[in-house]
Amino acid sequence: MTVHFRQSNVSPQACPALVLNADYRPLSYYPLSLWGWQDAIKAVFLDRVNIVSEYDKTVKSPSFEIRLPSVVSLKAYVKPARQPAFTRFNVFLRDRFTCQYCGQRDDLTFDHVIPRSKGGATTWENVVAACSACNLRKGDRLPHEAHMLPAQPPFQPSVADLHRNGRLFPPNYLHESWLDYLYWDSVLEP
Repeated sequence: MTVHFRQSNVSPQACPALVLNADYRPLSYYPLSLWGWQDAIKAVFLDRVNIVSEYDKTVKSPSFEIRLPSVVSLKAYVKPARQPAFTRFNVFLRDRFTCQYCGQRDDLTFDHVIPRSKGGATTWENVVAACSACNLRKGDRLPHEAHMLPAQPPFQPSVADLHRNGRLFPPNYLHESWLDYLYWDSVLEP
C-alpha cells in the first residue's frame, strides 16, 4: 500500500507519536517512548492502541485518509520494570551525564572503578561515567593507585532515581499534545 503525506512542507518523520501505557503514563522516559508515524498507524489498524491526540497533518492512500496520531495509549497494560536496565545511557543518566572524576560533560565513556583486568565486574556498583581523558589517565589502575576517586560511589539506581535525574535533561523536542503526560512541561514554562 502506498501512503502519501498530505502536507509537503512537513515530513511525516517530524511527527512522532508519544506512546502511553494503558494507564496513560509513558512507557519509558529514557529514552522517551516514541513511535514513528508508520508504527503508530499500524498499531491503530491492528487495534492495539487508542488515539489520544492527533497532529493537524494527514496521510492518505487510495482507500483511506487518517490524521497522524501525536499521542497513543496501549489497550493492554504493560507492567513496567521494577529495576532499570543496566545500559550505558542509564549509567550516564544516573551520573547526570558528568565525568565522575573531573566533572566534564563531553566525550563520555564508562569506566570500571575496579578494572576488569583486576577482577572488576560490569555492574552498577563498579561502573561510572568518565570522560575519555580521565578513563585513559586512570587506565587499569585502582582508584587509590591513580589518585582518582569517583565524585559519588557507583550504585544501582531505582527507577525514581533515574526519573529525578531525567527531569534535569528534558528531550530536545516536546510536542504540545504530549505535555499533559510528561513532567518536563513544568521545566519548559517561563
